[in-house]
Amino acid sequence: MRSLALSDVDNHIRDDTCRNEQSDWQARVARAFSRAAAHYDRRAGAQRHIGEALWQRLPEKAASVVDVGCATGDWTRKLAERYSEASIMGVDIAPGMLMEAQKRGGRVRWREGSAEALPAGDRSVDLIFSNLALQWCRNISAVMAEFARVLAPGGRAVFTTLLAGTLEEIGAAFQRPEALLTYSSRADHRRAADAAGLRVTGERTHLERFYYPDMAAVMASIKGVGAQIARPQGVGLTRRDLKAAAQRMEQRRTPDGLPVSYRCLTLTLERP
Repeated sequence: MRSLALSDVDNHIRDDTCRNEQSDWQARVARAFSRAAAHYDRRAGAQRHIGEALWQRLPEKAASVVDVGCATGDWTRKLAERYSEASIMGVDIAPGMLMEAQKRGGRVRWREGSAEALPAGDRSVDLIFSNLALQWCRNISAVMAEFARVLAPGGRAVFTTLLAGTLEEIGAAFQRPEALLTYSSRADHRRAADAAGLRVTGERTHLERFYYPDMAAVMASIKGVGAQIARPQGVGLTRRDLKAAAQRMEQRRTPDGLPVSYRCLTLTLERP
């Protein structure tokens, strides 16, 4: 029997630490979006607008469809209408979102799961749809490998995710850019897709900017969909912090209101 070297122990410790950190992160994301589920639809205007462009990239036919990060299932139900004969599954990491989705009904199988571990069999899916969900995944290589696993030959993945620069006005207003998500780059996504054996057949990067009447509306648009700004543990925001942030945001006001930017990457992938 081979003895366990110190390097092996170190590797095991690192692997366990990474798994624990990943599990903790997913749990935090799930809790945040579950809390937002009841009012998600009322405050997801930016998400709906960005999803409209993604909708235009869908294939004409699909027999098995999975909506990854389905939230309350608005796009999932539309997919069920568009592909009326297809098997439709909505997958989300947040139980609260799935409860809201189930209340709204639809010809859909709702399943709890993540993009890194989809509740679907090997080569069983013709189309993966995902609108503004993958930015919450810390391991984009694992996501692409999972897409490759479940997609049937000739199957497609069509998704929009976010790039660095998203919500930069918020980070600047609070003077805490480090509190924003760390986004995988366009090159990261392409490398991960290539490594997984997926072919990029369509790509678009674009800036979407939305405007709000005041700072309260800005924060409601973010917190209302579960995407709260991550703060260091034990560090809260005082009234002085909020007032100063609102004053900094006012310096960016335009005739249309206070701007909030989303830098988007839309990819279409195909499994050969």
